[in-house]
Amino acid sequence: MTHHDHSERFSANPDFDFEIRCVIGQARSGSADVGEVLAAVEGVAPDDHAAWFAAWLGLGDRAAAQATEAQRGGRRVTAADAWLRASTYYGTAVNAVAALESDAQLLPVFRKHRDAWERWAGLADLGVEAAEIPYEDATLPGYLLRPTGAEGPLPTLIGVNGSDGSLSAMWSSCAYGALRRGYQVLLFDGPGQQSMLFERGVPFRPDWEAVLTPVVDWLVAQPGTDPAAIGVYGISQGGYWVTRALAFEHRLAAAIVDPGVVDVAASWTAHIPKHLLDLLDAAKDEAFDRDMALGMTFSKDAARTWRFRSRPLGVDGYAATIRAVRGYRADDVAERITTPLLIADPEGEQFWPGQAQRLHELTPTVSTLVRFTAAEGADGHCEPLGRALADARIFDWLDERLGR
Repeated sequence: MTHHDHSERFSANPDFDFEIRCVIGQARSGSADVGEVLAAVEGVAPDDHAAWFAAWLGLGDRAAAQATEAQRGGRRVTAADAWLRASTYYGTAVNAVAALESDAQLLPVFRKHRDAWERWAGLADLGVEAAEIPYEDATLPGYLLRPTGAEGPLPTLIGVNGSDGSLSAMWSSCAYGALRRGYQVLLFDGPGQQSMLFERGVPFRPDWEAVLTPVVDWLVAQPGTDPAAIGVYGISQGGYWVTRALAFEHRLAAAIVDPGVVDVAASWTAHIPKHLLDLLDAAKDEAFDRDMALGMTFSKDAARTWRFRSRPLGVDGYAATIRAVRGYRADDVAERITTPLLIADPEGEQFWPGQAQRLHELTPTVSTLVRFTAAEGADGHCEPLGRALADARIFDWLDERLGR
């Protein structure tokens, strides 16, 4: 097979390049417009994080201004389209804050993102119901989306986000395809995700059965839900959340993980030299922290990435962070999964290479492995430029499992 090297097409900065791919891949669902995205990021130098943030914030502001003007003129469809795009661009700017010197912009831009999303939801040709899902002594914020005019109990897809994705990204990767096929869709923020982290200060937790089970409890109590036809879709690090939860929660009729993830820490430790990991394994935490701190002084990019990735874990210190993230693994419980499971395995998976295959080997009687290739234009983490193909394969499989 010919290897298609798509790298560095949009930016010489691999993080910028991947983000651009993710956003333009959302154009299919109306969440972005390719031309305005490429125009906004054109000329942003690969090391200019301030310009990168400003490009996305400015694009969000332009789309929001267009939406406001259209709404004022009574043009509902134009306004809804522009609010959805604004939500995507603000959501991208939220992640771009991580590379700035200060995170003072984080909450204001996040609130712009959510405001745009909710304005879209109020205008979209859908049924959208805001939800507060009971969870321990608090709630999880969510949105239940239903196809227009749908009657009676519907099959449902629960969308489980990853470590840093936005609601508008979940619209594109999960909800859009499901709603077109007659599903209702529940999107929500779990511990450490988006509003739960930014507004409520609640960090990640590894035992996601404690999250998914109350979500299912709430969902089956809704009058529009067919309790025998509930699926769950986990994207990015959601591939871990869902896998872990499925070992304990057995009421779901089908599940999809994109990609398969059994050991979250692998994406962290792959970038740490072995001699440093040896210090950690020998419980020499002070030496590990000292040497890591020294290493971070030589790489601002590494320091930014660490700050961004470690924040949702809710612990301080380099050693404590790695110890915490090493608890996010499902290889010891995956054999308990009884739910039919579709595992996406994209060629060139850059965060958890080989783990989709590993999950399939751990769940051979219930799982199906589906490969996505560079030759199809669907390579890379979560197939950012192959979402039509991903939707086709994922939802055709789901329809079969749910008797659609």
